[in-house]
Amino acid sequence: MKQIDFIGKKKIFFAISIAMVVITLLFSIFKGVELDIQYKGGTMITYSYTGEIDHSAFQSLVEETVGGRVFIQDSSDIATGSSNLVVSLASTDGLTSEEQATLSDAVESAYAENNLKTESISNVSATVGREFFIKSLIAVLFAAIVMVVYIGFRFKRISGWSAGVMAVIALIHDVIAAFAVFVIAGIPIDANFMAVVLTILGYSINDTIVIYDRVRENRRIYGTKLSTAELMNKSMNQSLKRTLITSLTTIMALAVVAVVTLLYNVTSIVSFVFPMIVGLISGTYSSICLVPSLWVMWQDHQASKAEKQEKKK
Repeated sequence: MKQIDFIGKKKIFFAISIAMVVITLLFSIFKGVELDIQYKGGTMITYSYTGEIDHSAFQSLVEETVGGRVFIQDSSDIATGSSNLVVSLASTDGLTSEEQATLSDAVESAYAENNLKTESISNVSATVGREFFIKSLIAVLFAAIVMVVYIGFRFKRISGWSAGVMAVIALIHDVIAAFAVFVIAGIPIDANFMAVVLTILGYSINDTIVIYDRVRENRRIYGTKLSTAELMNKSMNQSLKRTLITSLTTIMALAVVAVVTLLYNVTSIVSFVFPMIVGLISGTYSSICLVPSLWVMWQDHQASKAEKQEKKK
């Protein structure tokens, strides 16, 4: 079987990743990052209705009335069986009483045939969302530190600390890829974003550990017969099939969920499953294409540094 030279193609892999990061940054600057109501604060209004309502037309009417972007979600009241539309307007100030009354009059008049009625109006504070976001960031930081420590001790024979750091760098790359979906698709950053991040941290590191384990085993078998690049390439090719099959199986399962959520317009799941799919694809890519090359570059740098110091003596 032909061996793939992953390390020899590192410049291509690095260029792809840098391009992804730059595109994400440009979209964030020029398009802006949407924040969900729980992080920005704002107003939530629930309307009950009968029959069928065109969501796009309804959203356009609401946005024209309030003069800002809103997000619409379907819900149902289990007790009464009625259908509801939940309008979320992310805003630091929310809607005033007059603006709320104007909006209710506009939509109730336009959809009188659907018996559309205002069920509840509430202004949401961003305080709770901010606290949750801060706690989630602390959890991510703690997880990253634990990963470096764990990999450092488990793979001491192959310079475990550097292996752990490279793995965390790849995880940051995967988080940026998932973030790119939110920014480019205009999905508001909500609790699903943090759920995606934490899931990626747990899943993507698995492939990296499998590769490191193969490197450690090959180092024991071949010793210094293979260069660092040859050692990594051999380990990568040995674990490639397993890595791809595992990732593909998970991605296919998520793809089925994505199709179902689109068919039934379950927007709360859509904002999780699509970034998750991209994050898993990125995780597979970074485990195969980035982590090995970064680790080899660092090992070669350290070896060159040690050689220069030896010559000075």
